[in-house]
Amino acid sequence: MQLTRAGFLALLWLFVLAALRVVRSDLYSASGMRLPLPGAGRAPAKARGRSKAPRQMVVTHGALAGTRISLDGRPILIGRADDSTLVLDDDYASTRHARLSLRGSDWYVEDLGSTNGTYLDRAKVTGPTKVPLGVPIRIGKTVIELRS
Repeated sequence: MQLTRAGFLALLWLFVLAALRVVRSDLYSASGMRLPLPGAGRAPAKARGRSKAPRQMVVTHGALAGTRISLDGRPILIGRADDSTLVLDDDYASTRHARLSLRGSDWYVEDLGSTNGTYLDRAKVTGPTKVPLGVPIRIGKTVIELRS
């Protein structure tokens, strides 16, 4: 009987530690979020006159389908957090799930340590990845694209 209680207590502590690990990863996954990126806040010289440069981010599938966010050079935070640029009400999205940022004249998507991952087309994003026009980015049940 005593051995059963000790086993149950050990399993309970493992569950608590796993839950704390998930919460910690959600809280600290965007530790670099508030740092300004080089060139942020202004459009690069090459992109100003081109019509092929992305000008907006469009939600194509999910609860926010049809939502458009203008791309003005500032990073876009995507997740469940209230201070996100695109706030997702999705059980499969983390608090701070992903970030879109401008580097030179190209936009990059970066997963911020989410639980369920970020996908560009059908490939899992493992580091900052260039986002071509019209290629779907999937975060939980939400799909977004960059458009000109």
